[in-house]
Amino acid sequence: MSVREASHAGSCKRIFLLGPSHHYYLTGCALTKCDTYATPLGNLKIDKETVAELREKGKFDTMNQTQDEEEHSLEMHLPYIYKLLTRQFSDPSEFPPLVPILVGATSAAAERQYGQILAPYLADPTSVFIISSDFAHWGSRFRYTYYEAAPGQVRNLRSSDKAPSSPAIHESIAAVDGYCMDAVETKSHEKFLDILEETGNTVCGRHPIGVVMAAVEALSLSDAKGKFRFVRYERSSDCVSPKDSSVSYCSAVAIL
Repeated sequence: MSVREASHAGSCKRIFLLGPSHHYYLTGCALTKCDTYATPLGNLKIDKETVAELREKGKFDTMNQTQDEEEHSLEMHLPYIYKLLTRQFSDPSEFPPLVPILVGATSAAAERQYGQILAPYLADPTSVFIISSDFAHWGSRFRYTYYEAAPGQVRNLRSSDKAPSSPAIHESIAAVDGYCMDAVETKSHEKFLDILEETGNTVCGRHPIGVVMAAVEALSLSDAKGKFRFVRYERSSDCVSPKDSSVSYCSAVAIL
């Protein structure tokens, strides 16, 4: 469920925000110790009660303030959340609070464990989950130059290679991103992990996505419920030369 759908119905009581850790190495998940998150538009409250409940599970680390402030995967969503909530609530005091969760380099087993912990909150119709992620980071500066000339015909391009044209590099990137999006839409945590291993796609939020997919699986929903539907896909540029680079972006929604 999107923030807009839930808040418009007056049912949104808390917003879970999961993002990948870029600066702070951990193999699990970490919670904030802050009371509020500041944005240029105003402050967003932290759901301290829910954070405390999660901390009591004994499976979560705690970010210090520096680690919290340095993590852009959570921060970048805050102004958008604030702005959207102003359209749905008449006063900031009515805004649902946040439950920020920083997700580290989790194993498949850890993702299933955290998915089990978060599943009851995901099943709660008053909760909204937002997952922060880019998709393919392509180019030598990202150490990822995977190119698929045809199904089963793959190689890593070098800067000195001639620019391929059939397909163009950006078309190959779109195809590989498409495989990952298709895997997400299956609702199968294992299929998502398998395609990441097969392609090496540099999806920075692979672990937060994995945690939420594991939570969806834990709920054993019918086929229609909890199924992600991708609504937009973009790239920062269309790569044509092995010297080029781009980052892919996409958005998806799932309603339980």
